[in-house]
Formats: sequence, C-alpha cells, structure tokens
Amino acid sequence: MSQFANLMQARRPYLTDGGMETWLFFQQGFEAPEFAAIALIEDDEARSAMRRYFDGFLEMAEAVGTGFVLDTATWRGSPVWAAAIGQSEEGQIALNRRAADFARDIRADWAGRVPNIVLNAVIGPAGDGYAPGKVPTSDEALAIHRKQVAVLGECDVDMISAITMTNIGEAIGIARAASEAGLPVVISFTVETDGRLPTGDLLGEAIEQVDAATGGYPAYYMVNCAHPDHFRDAITGGKNWVTRIGGLRANASRMSHEELDNAEVLDDGDPEEFGKLHGELARMLPNLRVVGGCCGTDHRHVGHVCREVCGAGQNA
Repeated sequence: MSQFANLMQARRPYLTDGGMETWLFFQQGFEAPEFAAIALIEDDEARSAMRRYFDGFLEMAEAVGTGFVLDTATWRGSPVWAAAIGQSEEGQIALNRRAADFARDIRADWAGRVPNIVLNAVIGPAGDGYAPGKVPTSDEALAIHRKQVAVLGECDVDMISAITMTNIGEAIGIARAASEAGLPVVISFTVETDGRLPTGDLLGEAIEQVDAATGGYPAYYMVNCAHPDHFRDAITGGKNWVTRIGGLRANASRMSHEELDNAEVLDDGDPEEFGKLHGELARMLPNLRVVGGCCGTDHRHVGHVCREVCGAGQNA
C-alpha cells in the first residue's frame, strides 16, 4: 500500500511540521528573498538547520506511534518566483529537484523509526500568501503551476499540497495540474480574521466550488496560516463541506495577515493554548488526517497539538 493510501486510511491524525519559514528566518537568523526557503536548499548551514528542524518533529511522531507528512521546501518553488529569488527558470526547477531529494533523504533515514512518512510536495501561491493581488483564472493558474507540479511528480513524491491559497481560481488550477500529473492533491486555504478567504469568499463556498469544478478531485482540504480563532466559527456553522477538511496548520498569532506582514518581531502566541484549541477543533472535524503548524509555530506548539490530538498507545 502506498504512503498516501496509508495516510487516508489511518485511524488517527498524522503529524507534520510547524512554520519552517518563520523558524528559519526569525528564530535561526537565516535570510532569503521573498520568504523563500527553497533559496537556501543548497546552503550547507541552512540545510543542516532544516534537518534538525524536521528531526525534532519526526521524534514526536515516533514517540506517539503516528505517521508524518514530510514537506518539500518548495512553497516558493514555482518558476513565476524564479527572478524574485535570483534564479533562472532552469535554476528554479533544479532547486525543486534538490528540495525533493533532501526530503527523500530525511525519509530514508527515519524509515525504521517512523515507517509511515508521506513525501508531500508543496506548491505555494503565485502571488502574496497574505493578499491575493491579481486573482488568476483557473486556466491561468494551471499554466503557472503546471511545470512545477510535473517536475515534482517526476521526483516520486506521494502527493501535492497547495498551501496558503488565497483564491478559488488558483486552487482549481493546481488541482487540475495535479490531476494531469496523476498525483493526489490537498488544497489548503488561508482565511482572514473573519473566517473568509482574502478574496472575501466564504471558506465553505470555496471548498464546494473547487469540488464542483474538479469533480471532487482534492483528497481533502486544509486550513493554514490563520489562528484557530479566525476560522473556528466558520467550521462550527458549516454543513457538509466540513467533512472535507482533513488538515489544520494554524498560525501561532491572533494577528491579522496585514499585522503579521508589518511585524518586525515574531509573535509565537501561547503554545499550550494552541494545542488545546486544536483539541477542540479536532472534535468538530470527523475526517481530520493531518495536524501541524504554520507561521510563528515551532516544536513547542506542534508538541502540544500532538498531545491533544494524536495521543499515544496505538499504531497509525
């Protein structure tokens, strides 16, 4: 059985990591343009830091006997970002392959201790993850993201995840690109403090529209880059679409996206409260499959989430 099939049939949620970019740039002192961790993938010191980072989360998964979704550092890996991070398109594609190799090496080293590790290729938005800017049509998004999805598919990843999606058209385009490549896909929307996408669309409507446009192709949906308080009411008041939410990767901070964009120091919130809020959310989401963190979160936050949601004493 494939690692993706194991994830979809697991009896309790898998873990994933926290906010790698905020950890690298705010806590570890690395620098890269456009918040692009992929720009550091060939830097020995940064790669060693990322290895320590993922090792810490994998230790948690091992301790509770659950699986792990291991992301590639490719959130800013689309060719559309190449010039902004000082790369040619060919160089950007090469970085995607290197990032997939790096994640694969980590999985190989941990396979004996955490046997269920899903290699997850991350696709980020073509625009700012905090603001939609020019919203692409689904056809435009397909053209933008098709090459990165195809290249990562050639790297034998288990699935694709579109992270921090601000709009419906781009989510549809990436889902179509994944379908073309024959890869499972997860769509993760971000929301503002009112629980709506940055475009103003309701979370439930976004999920329903992507499903309608793609024949329900996404394996599940996720919410990321927003504090639990920002989307709890939307989930509480939701209907059938709530069963399509399979992942949570929340922010540590209650700040709005605009406030976070302008912040000069990291707001890491309250890790213990963060875990308890996820315990409450997990009881609302019958098909929750993956839990982790996003901006401002680190091993402390995900550790509390793990204790509240994953528990121990049974196999994944």
